[in-house]
Amino acid sequence: MKVERLYTGADVATMKDGEYNLIKDGAIGVSQGRIKFVGTLAASRNIKAAQTIPLKGGVITPGLVDCHTHLIFGGNRAGEFEQRLNGVSYEEIAKNGGGIASSVRHTREATEEQLVELAQPRLDALMAEGVTCVEIKSGYGLSTEHEMKMLKAANTLIEKNAVVGLTTCLAAHALPPEFKDDPDGYIDYLCEDTLPKVAKSGLADAVDAFCEGIGFSVEQTKKYFEKATKLDLPVKLHAEQLSALGGASLAASFNALSADHLEYLTQDDVDAMAKAGTVAVLLPGAFYVLKETKLPPIQALRDAGVPMAIATDINPGTSPVLSMRLMMNMACTCFGMTPQEALAGATLYGAQALGQESELGSIEVGKRADFVHWAVNEPGELAYWVGGNLMKMRVVGGVVTHV
Repeated sequence: MKVERLYTGADVATMKDGEYNLIKDGAIGVSQGRIKFVGTLAASRNIKAAQTIPLKGGVITPGLVDCHTHLIFGGNRAGEFEQRLNGVSYEEIAKNGGGIASSVRHTREATEEQLVELAQPRLDALMAEGVTCVEIKSGYGLSTEHEMKMLKAANTLIEKNAVVGLTTCLAAHALPPEFKDDPDGYIDYLCEDTLPKVAKSGLADAVDAFCEGIGFSVEQTKKYFEKATKLDLPVKLHAEQLSALGGASLAASFNALSADHLEYLTQDDVDAMAKAGTVAVLLPGAFYVLKETKLPPIQALRDAGVPMAIATDINPGTSPVLSMRLMMNMACTCFGMTPQEALAGATLYGAQALGQESELGSIEVGKRADFVHWAVNEPGELAYWVGGNLMKMRVVGGVVTHV
């Protein structure tokens, strides 16, 4: 066998089937951006490589997949964070023009180019910690014009960087000022104007909504999803974060890629997700920042065989998080996941939550050659260490992008 590059000398955690499947003293052969060989160094002796890259120890894992982010937004809400810590209520902040209204205002005021410029350092931070695939949502424009501006900015950001990216239209995120006190009217507007134009443009890979007491009802979300489905757009859902409304069961009824947050998930929801193959995306950053105490039902998800992904949920209000490794640690310390589950959630199941598990998320022959070389002795250390620069090399499409 001939390959363009042969990476040798590190242990390889393939994450096939969501397990470490550790290959001691491994080797990975790459050609044309694809994995052509993975196995032991001894088994690679007959491979002819145009270039051999010795790694001298450490562990290789699949590239990390951040499957739930709000990377594109104008302004930030650091001032509100400080206000809340000084005793100002969220309601009072909102009445004074803060909260999501602040993010909507700043996002609408920003140009597409400015949104890309603002998001670049956030994406840089994720890539510097081993992220090779990222999902980016809209949701702070809340009008056809500004939602599409956000999606264009997200696609431009992806094109500019060595990262696999997918985009999601989260137009049903909150009520804009134009539809204050008229959620049904806003959903009608999204179904009649926004979603058809987004689908025609090809700017979004999926559609999302916020199904919650402070967001949209199950019936409103259902109407929105019915339109998305007619337009051949896959769906996913922010569900059961603050209350049990049955949003996750609704998402499963549409064969949703994922249901996300899930602190108030019921057993009926778990069963529906298991039957539909809908991934549970857990977001410990928001849980931490909001000082929540209601834990997602990890054991019930385990028992039902529901894949559990984790993500940063990076956003200006409830999860100003720039580290997937921190989320892996919090998934273990806050939610009780194991380090192996956390790594699977940040790789294979993150890819599955994006419908990309045949391409990404594990180191297997035929998949994209997206992987990371870490300065650790065993893969569990990635969830163990808090902070620090553990990444030695990041490979995307078979090409080294960070050393």
